[in-house]
Amino acid sequence: MRTDVCEHRSFTTPPDCNVLYEYVAKNFPGHEVLLTYEAGCCGFGAARHFLNCGWEVKVVNPADIPRKDKQTYQKTDKIDCRNLSKQLQAGQLKGIYIPDEKQDLLKSLVRQRVEITKGLRAAKSRIKSLLLYHSIVIPDKYDNANWSKEFIEWLNNIQWSDTSGESCLKSKLKVLDTLTQEHLHIANELRAYCRKHHKQDYYLLKSIPGIGGYLAAVILAEIGDLRRFSNESQFASYIGIIPVIRASGGTEHINGVTPRCRSLLRSYIIESAWIALRLDPEMQAYYRMHSGKNPKSVVVKIARKMLNRMLSVIKNNRPYQINHMIQTIERTKSNQPNTETAENSTVS
Repeated sequence: MRTDVCEHRSFTTPPDCNVLYEYVAKNFPGHEVLLTYEAGCCGFGAARHFLNCGWEVKVVNPADIPRKDKQTYQKTDKIDCRNLSKQLQAGQLKGIYIPDEKQDLLKSLVRQRVEITKGLRAAKSRIKSLLLYHSIVIPDKYDNANWSKEFIEWLNNIQWSDTSGESCLKSKLKVLDTLTQEHLHIANELRAYCRKHHKQDYYLLKSIPGIGGYLAAVILAEIGDLRRFSNESQFASYIGIIPVIRASGGTEHINGVTPRCRSLLRSYIIESAWIALRLDPEMQAYYRMHSGKNPKSVVVKIARKMLNRMLSVIKNNRPYQINHMIQTIERTKSNQPNTETAENSTVS
């Protein structure tokens, strides 16, 4: 704890917001209070509590805290706390966005669905591992990532030499079925919640080619209100779809995208860019314009364009309209005969 003059004292309190509030209210009545802590597993509950108490709170990204080199080798909670208080007093800390409780809970539901997705993949892997261990060959028509009802039925009808093998597979299939049902249920819950509580923004985002109901719900859960971003660059930086640039001595190197990102959201948006490429003639024209380049790099650029569209439809409160003129021009070009070839054939 630090005052505007010097360090007050170092002490340890239990992880209870009320204990700290009562201590400060008793020893510093009527004073302006500034509080900061590193973002981590404790979430934003403490920040919201002290904001309601009238304190100024900053939750900071640990990677953005200025530190001396010696703190790399001597790191304790006491040293970190003193450094945080000094940097806060000097005005060197920039806080991250603190979501409200409803958005925080919605984000937790998104993360739960992600965990179930991982469990679903693991359950499928365990079933295939069991079949491989017992030399049971999966037919070629079923051996793919999408497990159809026919494949599940084929698994249920496998003939085992002993009942124990059948019981083992049945148990794994029950786990798979439970996870599949929960996977679908949570996705439906997310869409239904956003249709009810974020109806306007939800349908604005869905109007963009490549963005479906689930991704629109994830965007609203992970980001909240997109209107808080001043411009497209700020929004793209928050998601992490900006390049790593190193410029020195007149030379400039661009090495992929930044590692600072909302990893879950960035992966979803880049996946949706591939879908937008199939649905939007404007994106198709942009892709053709960069033909010959690395397709993955071009798709990242398309994902950046999608971010610009997201911010635009939300701020302008207007659904996205597909540019059908580009589609007409592309069709006209493809139907036109090659004049150079025609002239050559005439001369010959």
